Amino acid sequence: MTPSSQDGAARGLAFRHWRPIANGLAFCLTVTAALWALSIPRYVGLGLYPQQYFATMLMLAMTAAFLTLPARRGTDRAVVPWLDVALAALAFVATGYVAVAYPWLVNQIFMKPPEVWIPGLIVTLLLLEALRRATGWALVIIISVFLVYALFGNLFPGRLAARPQNWQLLSGYMAFDTNGIFGIPIAVASTVVVTFILFGGLLAATGGSAFFTDAAMLGMGRFRGGSMKIAVLASALFGSISGSAVANVVGTGVVTIPMIKRDGYPAHKAAAIEAVASTGGQLMPPVMGASAFLMAEFLQTSYSSVVMAALVPAVLYYVALFIQADLEAAKLGIKRVAAELIPTGKSVISGLHFITAFALLIYALFTLKWQPERAALLACVSVAVTALIFGYKGNRPTLSALFGTISGTGHAVVEIILISAASGLVIGVLNITGLSFNLTYVLVQVGGGSAGLLLFLSALVCIVLGMGLPTLGVYVLLAALVAPALIKVGIEPMAAHLYVLYFGMMSMITPPIALAAFAAAGIARASSMKTGIAAMKFGWSAYVIPVLFAFSPTLILIGPPSDIALAVTTAVLGVWLISAALAGHFSTQLSPLMRALFAGFGLLALVPAGAFAGAQITDIVGCAGGLTVMALELLRAKNPRMKKVGV
Repeated sequence: MTPSSQDGAARGLAFRHWRPIANGLAFCLTVTAALWALSIPRYVGLGLYPQQYFATMLMLAMTAAFLTLPARRGTDRAVVPWLDVALAALAFVATGYVAVAYPWLVNQIFMKPPEVWIPGLIVTLLLLEALRRATGWALVIIISVFLVYALFGNLFPGRLAARPQNWQLLSGYMAFDTNGIFGIPIAVASTVVVTFILFGGLLAATGGSAFFTDAAMLGMGRFRGGSMKIAVLASALFGSISGSAVANVVGTGVVTIPMIKRDGYPAHKAAAIEAVASTGGQLMPPVMGASAFLMAEFLQTSYSSVVMAALVPAVLYYVALFIQADLEAAKLGIKRVAAELIPTGKSVISGLHFITAFALLIYALFTLKWQPERAALLACVSVAVTALIFGYKGNRPTLSALFGTISGTGHAVVEIILISAASGLVIGVLNITGLSFNLTYVLVQVGGGSAGLLLFLSALVCIVLGMGLPTLGVYVLLAALVAPALIKVGIEPMAAHLYVLYFGMMSMITPPIALAAFAAAGIARASSMKTGIAAMKFGWSAYVIPVLFAFSPTLILIGPPSDIALAVTTAVLGVWLISAALAGHFSTQLSPLMRALFAGFGLLALVPAGAFAGAQITDIVGCAGGLTVMALELLRAKNPRMKKVGV
């Protein structure tokens, strides 16, 4: 053995020696989730608390995290240090003990014996360290602040003061109470999210993701600015099942961003369009970055209700982006995608069988009323079977590739499970200290009881708290901290939760920390800040639409059908008008006066008729004025004399 190899052995073993174990843990994680979704433990007579299952999933996730994630983020894992091996073993033993002894532990929390608080403390500390490795310091610091508050709440002023908690009691409560680590967030992540991530992984492995990108290219490539429209459609399709805006950027942006740049579009705008399109995937049903399932749990409503409420705002978001992409292309003279890059209809048709999986998913969810995780497994089986029979473009996946997706899914959900478990710590502090009530009171007091002012303050809080945080972490924090205050001043609960989700997601494209925009800028080799600012412009609708459905829930399909139809119709017209104003182009280049008129009438048309007393008048003025200026612009494009006047 050479000196260098001896040094390496002293530090740890090469990762290749631990990879099979890590893959095995990831494989077990996915399989365990599938067995639980199918209720196999109950069928075989094994009576388990749900928290025992959650503890098992956390055990597998934390152990895999310490084996695969280096202590210093951004570095390669060539060697697994012995310390990390020890942490992985400790995580396996401590969380495994919780899984086995949970029925006894949960009844001893307030007795505070060492058998309760010692494993509780170990699990909590290991979870925070694993979370730091997976996501960085931001979420860990926020959670640590909450834990410090629980211990020293008496030192805080005014309404924020709380009775300090005994640290032994806090350790047991956080680790074992159903309001702590093993609460709602991990319940959703370890059931629904795992199965939907498996669905997405199978689509990627079988060619389904390529099919949707090719379908978008075939459908839009022959129109002006086709590359940008392809980016919008492909990212919407992929993002609707993806769990991460950044992953969506990377997954589709490596194809779409170079294509947009090749058509002559500025690099920072190419990156911005992809970032906005990818971020919107977190707002587009059915998965919504897993937030839809959590929202259903928080609101104690059905998943289908959340999906229906989220549908119209998400469609308006993409309509606005699509129109801007089209008008920007017209303004810059960008033509269709090169013919040789567009796939043939025959090749794309060979992938139509992938649609069967989505049809079965929707049928199982909305007609059979299955649980989302079971419906997702049905879609997974459909994808695998039809891909093995029909393939795509003459290629069929191998069985080893399909089985590889199982362990790949396990690795992909490790971060999500860690975030969800850690988010439970925040919920636990809010419950044990009463901070949730106090924060709601403070926000309402600062807002002066005014819904408008509170919405503005809440939007700022959402964007700030969302900076640098993953989807699930953002939503759980905001649902616990901000949504109750909005509900308190009369905002519809569904609208309040969608509001905080929208503004939390906007942190992905809002500088100074715009993760999705910056990831796209890296692919485009463009300025990060210029990309972020352009992304805010392209994503303008997500800053406006939530305010509208907060005041008038007709945009989230709550209300009489006639009012809903009117609100959606006028909203589409308003989105079109404002998008044209921002692009500075309609049928021809818009003059400054016409841009102002388009924007003004668009805003009036956007406001739903039920938003406030007299809003029907703003709707009428907006629609009539908007249609008039659109007609004038069409006439101006055809009449040379009007062009010279510059109306």
